[in-house]
Parts: sequence; C-alpha cells; structure tokens
Amino acid sequence: MPTLWNDAERQALVTRLRQVTPDAQPGWGSLTARGVLAHLHDAARMALGELDVASKKLPIRFPPLKQLIIYVVPFPKGAPTAPELIARQADDWTAEMAATEQAIDRLVAKGASFRWPNHPAFGSLTHNAWGVLIYRHMDHHLKQFGH
Repeated sequence: MPTLWNDAERQALVTRLRQVTPDAQPGWGSLTARGVLAHLHDAARMALGELDVASKKLPIRFPPLKQLIIYVVPFPKGAPTAPELIARQADDWTAEMAATEQAIDRLVAKGASFRWPNHPAFGSLTHNAWGVLIYRHMDHHLKQFGH
C-alpha cells in the first residue's frame, strides 16, 4: 500500500503535484486547481494539528469501515469533505505550492512517535494509517486533475 512515509512514493507524489497548473481543469468535482491546492495544504495542516476541523460522529470512525475506506475502497468522486478544508483558494500559486510541500516535509519529520490528532471523520488513526490516508487523498485529487 503506497504511503507518504515511503521516500520514493512521496517524491513521486510531489512530482505529480508540481505538474498541476493553476488553470488546470478537473476531470470531476467542483474544486478548481487553486481550490485543490489549498485543500491539500489545509488537509496536511489538519493532520499536523495546526488546523482545527470539527469532528463528525460517523460510522466510518469504527472498524471495519474505517480500515476498508483507508486501505481498500477507492475514494468516491465528489465525496463530502469538511467545510474547513474547502474554505479557501490558493491566491498565490507559487507560495501555496511551496507551503504545501513544506507541510508534507513537516508531516514526514514528525515520525512514528508523534501524537497524531484525531481525524474529524475517522477518529483515532495510527502513524501508518495517517501515511496511507494522506497519500491516497493526495493521489485521488491529483488524478482529478489528470496527474
């Protein structure tokens, strides 16, 4: 299973991220490229505990649904997300791209001993689950823009 914690897989993900342009058109969904870049940055900030996102009491917080969604089931196109994670656009593309890459680096630097915050939809996640979820989330949105 690809994970953000694998150096080669992470670098390939960042390379794909850099290929998205501010005027790229999505293959599905309503987010613009500027919206997706801000969304990915804010999702990383949420995982770092830097951005508060309201918790949702959903059935996906519990096994086996949590594991199925994180590790197995393809992410559905147009799935709902927290309003806090779609509240803004990347006004300065270059600065937002740099900040997103820095947030990814900060995630990796935390390591397995970091006390990860609860995910607003999935609740408590292990280091490994965070790595897979972040990777799959980014991969999903990069595919949305053809990368």
